[in-house]
Amino acid sequence: MQRVGFLIQVKPEMLEEYKQIHEQVWPELLAELKAAGMRNYSLWLRPDGMEFGYLECDDWEATCAYLAKSDVHTRWQEFMQNYLDSPVGDSSQPVEMLTQSFLLE
Repeated sequence: MQRVGFLIQVKPEMLEEYKQIHEQVWPELLAELKAAGMRNYSLWLRPDGMEFGYLECDDWEATCAYLAKSDVHTRWQEFMQNYLDSPVGDSSQPVEMLTQSFLLE
């Protein structure tokens, strides 16, 4: 199993709308994330718009490859572009992947 952590920066002026959208994520997207192998996926949002994401999967590269071919995932990503800024200053990549530094099991 792989654990994946990442940061996303939500535009502060879009926070309330972003939260509302995530209360009703498209059912077909949820099904596609599961079909891609994602489990235990959660997002944690700070008041300033910095969001931490965590998920588990068997093979992150295979999960990404699956989602790259997914119409519903592509539509969701395009829809979310208006809500996100890059946490690393690169507007082409709104997600900053993190390296795990500790695990208590």
